[in-house]
Amino acid sequence: MSEIRVNSLGNETNTGGPVLSGITTFSGQQYFIPPTGTTAQRPSGCPPGSIRFNTDSAHLEYWNGLVWLEFEASSVELGNQTLAADRSAQGTGVRGLTGGGYNPGKREEIDYFTISTLGNAQDFGNLSEARYWTSSHASSTRGVWGGGAVSPTSPNRTDRIDYVTIASTGDAIDFGNLDSSRYGLGSCSNQTRGLFAGGYQPPGSQISNVDYITIASQGINAQDFGDLTYARYYLTATASSTRGVFLSGRTGTNPYTYYDTIDYVTISSQGNVQDFGNLLASVSSGQAASNPTRGIYAGNENTPINTIQFITIATTGNAQDFGDLTANQQQGSATASSTRGIISGGYVSAYVDTIQFVTIATTGNATDFGNLTAAAGNNGSCSNGHGGL
Repeated sequence: MSEIRVNSLGNETNTGGPVLSGITTFSGQQYFIPPTGTTAQRPSGCPPGSIRFNTDSAHLEYWNGLVWLEFEASSVELGNQTLAADRSAQGTGVRGLTGGGYNPGKREEIDYFTISTLGNAQDFGNLSEARYWTSSHASSTRGVWGGGAVSPTSPNRTDRIDYVTIASTGDAIDFGNLDSSRYGLGSCSNQTRGLFAGGYQPPGSQISNVDYITIASQGINAQDFGDLTYARYYLTATASSTRGVFLSGRTGTNPYTYYDTIDYVTISSQGNVQDFGNLLASVSSGQAASNPTRGIYAGNENTPINTIQFITIATTGNAQDFGDLTANQQQGSATASSTRGIISGGYVSAYVDTIQFVTIATTGNATDFGNLTAAAGNNGSCSNGHGGL
């Protein structure tokens, strides 16, 4: 075996280097520096497997032959032991995030908490645009928010998608755009693909579109996936690793039409949704979350209720009674770990800062978890350990 030791290799203009082929081993106790550049400077037409460091996102990424994707290095066991004792995120476990919302105007703040613990939420950072009636989903590394209402900005809707790295704290980064600006949409994901469904475009358009994104990518706008059974808004969604499920919604102007509809899709494919079954009543503006097998749906808008319902995601059929929330609640958001469902924020007789939880595998009433950093509703929640992962 031959051994060559050099300090650097380059061409005459120092703009490139040689191609190393075959079995090439790099050894040592220091490091090597890959090519670097911004998102805008990404090359195209590279050999699949090409690697670079993105200085905008501060992550390594690779070319899969079609798009640039980030390397994933994650643990669902996250915690921050430097926080005060009353903060949930001081403990270690799956991390939940909730961002945006309304009270008494649009909000940009993101809170975080550790789902396996109890306690109050902690500030994480800010969305790239303040908004409410937004939606959120996540992979094990990234939390994503899409769409939302932005009043008093006109028009009162946005197509913005932004993301955070869940293991860190800090402000969200622009990801791309939905296929249309709207608010009141439902969102769910598995590890690789995120879906956005339905929504409302003032002054009176209900949306049937389902969009999808590849969560590890960036700078690529959402693409068409298919359509809902009914164009509607103020729906919500949840998922297993294979199925995305869309629940409830409303259409029209006051008096509104409310829906007990449950639709589903196979996340890895494309096409229109299929009928799953029905909720216990026609509702909207509730909260949904899941572990890998069971989805829960809580609350209602047209007649505020405390009912929690559940479905078994791998089957089809109607929802069943699970238990009750701590109050008649609407317009909050939910996320989950493999064991707990978390419902945060919302509206009772005013916007609330409450966080409550249930044990998804059993049935029963919700229990107090702690409080958000501020009262808010119409927020969007996600986690790095939900049922779609």
